[in-house]
Amino acid sequence: MNTPRKMVLATSVLGAMAAGGLFGATVLAPSISSAATVSTTAPSSTQTPPGGGAPADPTRGGHTANGITEKLLTGDTASKVEAAATAAVPGGTIQRVENDAEGSAYEAHMTKADGSHVTVKVDASFTVTTVEDGPR
Repeated sequence: MNTPRKMVLATSVLGAMAAGGLFGATVLAPSISSAATVSTTAPSSTQTPPGGGAPADPTRGGHTANGITEKLLTGDTASKVEAAATAAVPGGTIQRVENDAEGSAYEAHMTKADGSHVTVKVDASFTVTTVEDGPR
């Protein structure tokens, strides 16, 4: 191939690559960036309780044991339980805090810095009594 012909071919290839990049950036990028957007809403997945029944969203509380239904904590009580739990599990993230149906006054469900899950049990004076590994 002679040199002018190689230049035309190289220029055509580079032009096609530039056009493809421009197409990808303008047409495909919006769909890619919207797929990568982080959701700030609670997860919509539900779990069906053992033995059937209505699905439950664990982020909303509602576990029942010993005739007690756990409810999410709010206000000052929630803040005190969160403070006690985060002091007991440094670097952890609170998933939810609720009253406890299984022995303690309150519990905090947390994800540790390493990604593992724990339940922090807190008594009525907001003292951590135990840290249980894993989900229930």
